[in-house]
Amino acid sequence: MKKVGVIPNINKDKDLETTKSVVEWLLDHDTEPYLNEIIASKIGYNEYGRISTDIYSKCDFIIVLGGDGTILNVARLCAPFGTPIFAVNLGHLGFLTEVDINDIFPSLEKLYRGEYTVEKRMMLEANVVKNDMEIINFRALNDIVVTRGAFSRMARLKAYVNDNYVDTYLSDGVIVASPTGSTAYSLSAGGPIVYPTVELLIITPICPHTLYSRSIIVSAKDIVKLEIDEENQGLMITTDGQQGYKLNYRDVIYIKKSNEYTNLIKVKNTNFFDLLRDKLTER
Repeated sequence: MKKVGVIPNINKDKDLETTKSVVEWLLDHDTEPYLNEIIASKIGYNEYGRISTDIYSKCDFIIVLGGDGTILNVARLCAPFGTPIFAVNLGHLGFLTEVDINDIFPSLEKLYRGEYTVEKRMMLEANVVKNDMEIINFRALNDIVVTRGAFSRMARLKAYVNDNYVDTYLSDGVIVASPTGSTAYSLSAGGPIVYPTVELLIITPICPHTLYSRSIIVSAKDIVKLEIDEENQGLMITTDGQQGYKLNYRDVIYIKKSNEYTNLIKVKNTNFFDLLRDKLTER
């Protein structure tokens, strides 16, 4: 019997009717749903409540009901186990989601017939080092960002690639993005659009104070190093815009390709360029 996780965004599926419908569909197709214990209780299926680790590690795949933000969160939790994600858009832009809510059940039928592919997406890893000791580690699907706080002054960051000095960025911060993240924050900061299955890193300064500071693309084998070059800057490191950590003077951030991947289930024939035209022209 298949085991399938169902993870909804409760702010987008407020009455959990979509979640309940998906669970009932799975039960009708001889599948054991894995749900967060609170969600399971709310929709009357307590017997399928599971702890989070079991949902991410024991399921054949996970259905995510939400938007890109929900998927980014689930992607980081799934990555250590390689569990594929089938993403259903309940939000607006939906670059990462595979289908909209109206297509969910026909798409699940295709998935169960084996009419799907799995697309591997490169992830990023960041390590923050203080006094030569690693103090925290992050994973991200879209981007790792070092940025100033709401009331801090301009950031001053020394950037290196494989210990080769690149520049000292005077800016609002620096984005290091994956190809998947090239259509997110990096794009709004002037970075390039990259085909999502290519493996590379994009370094993009945010609102740089020098005209020559532009995005730099390096290979997936390279390691980007950012150094906090001045005291009292009030800088933060954020991952996928969801996790944050306060940085201090002389902290060093190492960013590289992660050994983990996000696996996205694809049931449609829509290619990346069709998606790009569709999403970037939405009003």
